[in-house]
Amino acid sequence: MKKYPMYADDICTHTSDDYEKHLGAVITPLFQNSLFIQKKGESYGSGEFLYSRMSNPTVEVAEKKLAELEKGEKSLCFSSGMGAISSGILSSIGHGAHVICVRNVYGPTRSFLEVFCKRFGIETTFVPGLEVQDFEKAIRPNTKLIYLESPTTFLFWLQDIEKVCQLAKANNLLTMIDNTWATPLYQNPIEMGVDIVMHTASKYLGGHSDIVAGALISGEERMNKIQEEERAWLGNTIDPHTAWLMTRGMRTLPVRMEKHQQQGIAIAEYLENHPRVQQVFFPGLKSHPQQDLINKQLKGFSGLLSFIPAGTDEQILEFVDSLKWFQTGCSWGGFESLVIPIGFGMDAETEERLGVPHGLVRISVGLENLYTLLEDLDQALAKLPLAKKR
Repeated sequence: MKKYPMYADDICTHTSDDYEKHLGAVITPLFQNSLFIQKKGESYGSGEFLYSRMSNPTVEVAEKKLAELEKGEKSLCFSSGMGAISSGILSSIGHGAHVICVRNVYGPTRSFLEVFCKRFGIETTFVPGLEVQDFEKAIRPNTKLIYLESPTTFLFWLQDIEKVCQLAKANNLLTMIDNTWATPLYQNPIEMGVDIVMHTASKYLGGHSDIVAGALISGEERMNKIQEEERAWLGNTIDPHTAWLMTRGMRTLPVRMEKHQQQGIAIAEYLENHPRVQQVFFPGLKSHPQQDLINKQLKGFSGLLSFIPAGTDEQILEFVDSLKWFQTGCSWGGFESLVIPIGFGMDAETEERLGVPHGLVRISVGLENLYTLLEDLDQALAKLPLAKKR
């Protein structure tokens, strides 16, 4: 019998759903219990499930779907994206270790490495990451981990994942990547050699702005160790109800991402051609300078992008406040459109250190009607002066 490939649509809708086991229920039941009673006469801990801090049937459904989507052996879900990030990093390093991290990384990830890990003698070197040589030059005798985020936070630059992984393996280093922006639909880093993939499930995987969750995907041996150690000891396991909502969100991930992508591209192109916008940062634009890498690594685009409007600080902030459909909020990846003025409130030294240009505004394109969003941007941009294109 011919074996057909497992499509993402089928994984999201049906993988790990056991209808016979769950009395024909089309949706996996919510096992909102802390412990599982063992059968009499069996040794303690011999059952499939023991305690929900370690594993849970509802959580397992979300984990199996995500592992198959990311083409990994096993996934673990956490109570937040930072729970997944911290557990993944801590599992890869030890006292006195050195980490190499891309500069334009998620802010709390940078703080975790710069502040928390430093307490335990762990040092981090932040590099631009546009060239593999950036990572190669930063390697030290005690380097243990290279942490990637491609595309990066705020500016959406890519790293050459395959070449960085080749460099890491040649130097006996582990690699970990934040793949939240692309989702498993549009980028699969494990196929490029990455050891650990991380997702903030609060974003596109959940998709409805009603959960806080995270996930890691890797080989079974590494995931088993994290399950028994970092996740169990730090107590940051996802709760069953959140996992149930996460699975609910993943069932519609392909159709949602298709619209996020279509609207993200349309709005990025609109902004790029607008006379009151200086510069747009989005991998879905043909003007993005990393086209070869985009074609090599990405199978699609999400709806998160940034741009620099023309005008003074006061004028740009007034533009943000004038938007009616783009609500101001720090998260992204939900059904709603959001805006946040990122490039404000920092001194020049901090902007340089983080790689954030002054005046940068980030928007998350939601699922509202495209023309509604374009009209909203148009009326707010009309208040700004003409731009000098960068």
